[in-house]
Amino acid sequence: MNTKPLTVEEVTTAAEQFFPLFDVVRNQMPAQATIEDTLKVMETVCTLAHKLRAEEEAANLPFGFNKKNDGTETN
Repeated sequence: MNTKPLTVEEVTTAAEQFFPLFDVVRNQMPAQATIEDTLKVMETVCTLAHKLRAEEEAANLPFGFNKKNDGTETN
């Protein structure tokens, strides 16, 4: 594991990615939800988002006669 301290720029970049995602989940949570509740739900939502992305990518892959011939097939 890398134990080198993070730079301000690295943390800023991570925060710029994290907080918009956090806000999307937080805005849909009940008013009484805590930050911890939001983080737990965010973990589940992000897991689902990754699954949906993988399914979408798999659905868009060529198959059967739609596959591109890369020249490695032998007849």
